[in-house]
Amino acid sequence: MAVNLDHCKNLLKIDGVSIGISSAGIKQPGRRDMVLLALVPGSKCACLFTQNSFAAAPVFVAKAHWQLTGPRYLLINTGNANAGTGPRGIEDALMCCRVLAQSAGCRPEEVLPFSTGVIGEYLPTERIMAVIPALVADLNPLNWEAAAFGIMTTDTVAKGFSTQFKVGGCLYSITGIAKGSGMICPDMATMLAFIATDAPVKAEVLQACLKNAVHNSFNRISVDGDSSTNDAIVLVATGLKGGVGINSTTGKDYHPFNTAMTQVCQFLAQAIIRDAEGATKFISISVQQGWDDDECRQVAYTLAHSPLIKTAFFASDPNWGRIIAAIGRAGLKDLDISGVSVFLNEVPVVAAGCRHPDYREEQGQQVMQQAEISITVRLNRGTGVSSVWTSDLSHEYVRINSDYRS
Repeated sequence: MAVNLDHCKNLLKIDGVSIGISSAGIKQPGRRDMVLLALVPGSKCACLFTQNSFAAAPVFVAKAHWQLTGPRYLLINTGNANAGTGPRGIEDALMCCRVLAQSAGCRPEEVLPFSTGVIGEYLPTERIMAVIPALVADLNPLNWEAAAFGIMTTDTVAKGFSTQFKVGGCLYSITGIAKGSGMICPDMATMLAFIATDAPVKAEVLQACLKNAVHNSFNRISVDGDSSTNDAIVLVATGLKGGVGINSTTGKDYHPFNTAMTQVCQFLAQAIIRDAEGATKFISISVQQGWDDDECRQVAYTLAHSPLIKTAFFASDPNWGRIIAAIGRAGLKDLDISGVSVFLNEVPVVAAGCRHPDYREEQGQQVMQQAEISITVRLNRGTGVSSVWTSDLSHEYVRINSDYRS
């Protein structure tokens, strides 16, 4: 089960966004595996996509359509990634866009398709196209929570979050949903996320805000070091709440919006780690006092990707030797190990590059029994800092991924 995380509830509706959910039986009969987001005309839309060279067919189509025009519909299926499917995969994604466009009364390029699930199998287009009328008929602004369930794959918890912020005396809302439990690693940590606000935001500002928020959230998580073929995140601003508008990243109105967006993205990103496949621990890694932030991030990810560290955390074993070994192989130039210190929560474990004189094994054992644990590393060579969130590696993770196509 997820670490200190429950199904999302009380998500705020966003004026100008309606959502439909239906079942195409792509992987499991009767499962609601299709989600449709309808956006009011004039909505601004920012997107980021996977950096994987084997990007899925819907990623290519969604990116091309997004660059052509303002999207009106986001069409999402689970159970099949439509990745590694070549030209047929592209045509299948385009066909779904065309059928939805006919049903909804828009142009095909105003539809962005998204898929998640098994790689290397062709999309069951007939089943998907058959339920498109039901998706359109089900459109409702209150369907955010149902949509969070609808985009799940190996997730055990539906992930969503809402918040509000004020600009110029006007109260705006932001709601986001995400899915992801495995194959999670930047760039764009398999995850999908859809976020919307009723604030009026200029397109360039929207894109800049999304990039910044993702940099500090979804690009700070890792379950297994595997970057997906299908990762995508979409941020929509309908502007229906009115107001003066957020038109610059340097104006005073930008800060509250950027802060709220980062809060939403960080909650969703951490929710993915809390619900990581087979996870029993939520691990925060903070690396401080590096030459720069990039160096700290490099060390943090070396720790987060280490199977030796992750399995030790699953076993609640305070094997701090694995932590310093990972720091040592992180590739830092001229690292003076005599300046390195390590903490488990508030417990000092390593000082001056070796075991802290006051550290006792029972202290580390007490920390490792907890469900949420922090590792803090201080390199004592600069002002850089970076944080990463990860999970332990359990028997259940192996079982889930051994049985994934069963």
